[in-house]
Amino acid sequence: MIWYPYQQMKTMPPPYSIVDAEGVYLYTRDRALIDSVSSWWSVIHGYKHPRLNAAIHRQTDQFAHVMLGGLTHAPAQQLAATLEEWLPGDLDHCFFSDSGSVAVEVALKMALQYYGNQGETQRTMVMALQHAYHGDTFKTMEVGNDEDYHFILTAYGKSPHVVHVPTTIPALEEAFAKYHRQLNCLIVEPLLQGAGGMRMYDLSFLKRARELCDHYGVLLIFDEVATGFGRTGHRFVADLVLPDILVLGKALTGGYLGHAVTVANHKVYQGFYDDDPSHALMHGPTFMGNALACSVALESIALFREEDYLSKIQRIEAITRREMAGFSHPSVKEVRILGGCVCIEVHDPALLQGYQQFAYQRGVFSRPFLQYLYAMVPYVIQEDQLVQVLDTMKAWFR
Repeated sequence: MIWYPYQQMKTMPPPYSIVDAEGVYLYTRDRALIDSVSSWWSVIHGYKHPRLNAAIHRQTDQFAHVMLGGLTHAPAQQLAATLEEWLPGDLDHCFFSDSGSVAVEVALKMALQYYGNQGETQRTMVMALQHAYHGDTFKTMEVGNDEDYHFILTAYGKSPHVVHVPTTIPALEEAFAKYHRQLNCLIVEPLLQGAGGMRMYDLSFLKRARELCDHYGVLLIFDEVATGFGRTGHRFVADLVLPDILVLGKALTGGYLGHAVTVANHKVYQGFYDDDPSHALMHGPTFMGNALACSVALESIALFREEDYLSKIQRIEAITRREMAGFSHPSVKEVRILGGCVCIEVHDPALLQGYQQFAYQRGVFSRPFLQYLYAMVPYVIQEDQLVQVLDTMKAWFR
């Protein structure tokens, strides 16, 4: 039997069985559902996109996978070259992996070893944000700050290697002043904290973070697994504030295959480039640089660029703001909108019990969590489909 994620198996309701998917729709045997969460924010082009399908088929006719240990291949080389050309600044060195969590682990490992290679062995601490979520592997849980996901870590006690700060500049400055000699990096989900509650904060915080990292010699990591590829309304938040290490996943392959990349700048890469074998980055996921994943990622990026996806996202945000204008309810604490994300936060999580089935009956797949009812729709959604999603969210409170 399947052991499902984030569920108490004894009490979970039966999951919806999907028999087909196309465009923004998931199909059960009796209903078409608009996927309002893009399969955990990854399916930006919709399902069964002909160009993405064709990219998979072309590569399958050659080979599906070869390891990158001692071997290489054109799809991985082309994806690295495309990202080097497309990403801002000197984010040029791509380390591939098979999931966002692993890619964040790689980033944290890079930051720690970067200073260790230079003999700065006291820099063992990571600064992260309150309400952070960076994945479910152990180090990503440690830098995360949400007990609803990571309560298992109470068995280890509070980590001496991580400090969490709120998204206020005074708190950030105070933490840097106190811990800077021990810090190797600051890691953030820029502008939008996803699984921690769709929390949104101001760009000025990131600008100040960049200044403080430069001043104290600390690496800045952007976890854009969720925010990259336009979700905040920007191509990447890294276009606005340049990190030293950038992590991408989810939409990298258009949601077709699990794949991720940790991209380092020249300074970080040079910290490993040495005659000393002990200075190498000793990491190697089996499916890093998977040929199918790299091929579909290349086609996904081409679609994003050729079809002006930022305009699509601006349109989604404009429609969302129009439809949510004036919406309020005593149960609602706040409505937040940023780019391709809308979140209704309620005061009591119990108020959202039953919403998933309510939405199902109205032709929408939704997956609220805790006190957050949200939508992160595929970018190819049409106006009437988006309005249907938003009307369903509002109708729950009437």
